[in-house]
Amino acid sequence: MKIFQAKTGDLIQKAYKLRIEVFVKEQNVPPDIECDEYDKEAIHIIGIDEKSGECIACGRLVVKDGIAKIGRVAVKKDFRKKGYGTKICQELITMARETGIRDIRLHSQLEVATFYEKLGFKPYGKTFMEANIKHIAMKLINPR
Repeated sequence: MKIFQAKTGDLIQKAYKLRIEVFVKEQNVPPDIECDEYDKEAIHIIGIDEKSGECIACGRLVVKDGIAKIGRVAVKKDFRKKGYGTKICQELITMARETGIRDIRLHSQLEVATFYEKLGFKPYGKTFMEANIKHIAMKLINPR
């Protein structure tokens, strides 16, 4: 998988298409909240399968008030459990660090919180509902 920053045009549309596939179609997230006001200011990245040229993973980074928030991390169903989500997250963490930000957070779906814990994130606060799915806030511990 090759990772690209998706700014406009075809690449950003591929990211949106994958997000609709994963979040709206698979997880029943309402389509009107999947794309939000942060999409315009976010840094988007996509992972392209080198054989097929298809978008198989994506994620975004929103930087605001000295905090970087990772979100919308999605991996195409047939490509899960192969390390692509990890690669997307590691790239987003690197991008946040390169801007000098050390406070990196995310809202994890409760059922995948252990995935983010393996990347160094720790949960804080109580669980909450977001897009009709249980979530927990998480913060990267010891971001170098």
